[in-house]
Amino acid sequence: MSFEKFTILKSGTINVPIENIDTDQIIPARFLKTTSREGFGKNLFYDWRYDSQGKMIRSSELNENKGEKILVAGRNFGCGSSREHAAWAIYDYGFRAVISSFFADIFKNNALNNGLLPVQVSDNFLDRIFKNIGSDIIINLPERSVTIYSTGETEHFQINSYKQNCLINGFDDIEYLISCRHETENFENNRKK
Repeated sequence: MSFEKFTILKSGTINVPIENIDTDQIIPARFLKTTSREGFGKNLFYDWRYDSQGKMIRSSELNENKGEKILVAGRNFGCGSSREHAAWAIYDYGFRAVISSFFADIFKNNALNNGLLPVQVSDNFLDRIFKNIGSDIIINLPERSVTIYSTGETEHFQINSYKQNCLINGFDDIEYLISCRHETENFENNRKK
């Protein structure tokens, strides 16, 4: 499956300054009735966005998304069960990146495998983002940097080079292998000689 190419993203944010957001909060288990990646976005953070009668909670910032592509969350984001659906729901809702000061390993890998960039920053830098509500954030994937636009504060983040390449080109693992087909064929042809 192709994903949107990711190089430089400048966007507003949706801020959820809550620690230990688990995958059941991201996408409640009762919505996991399909293996297709589409349609999970409407149920993202469902119990925080809708009341017990299924009516939208107007005061929830998560319901006020005006095209923001970056979700900023507290420490230990994506903990809990290892459901890939959490990354699917975030991507399907329209987010292209999640910023936190720590990600659960399985969530982080699921995000990277599904076109969603997890940007891990220091606790201090995360606090600076939360204090500058309203400022756009610039994520520069080739430079591995995140910048608070209004203040110019920048921090670098780590990412596996292979996954960085896949995100920049919009590849999943299969598409990456297909993109290497000519190199593989050349290698095989030269090896046979």
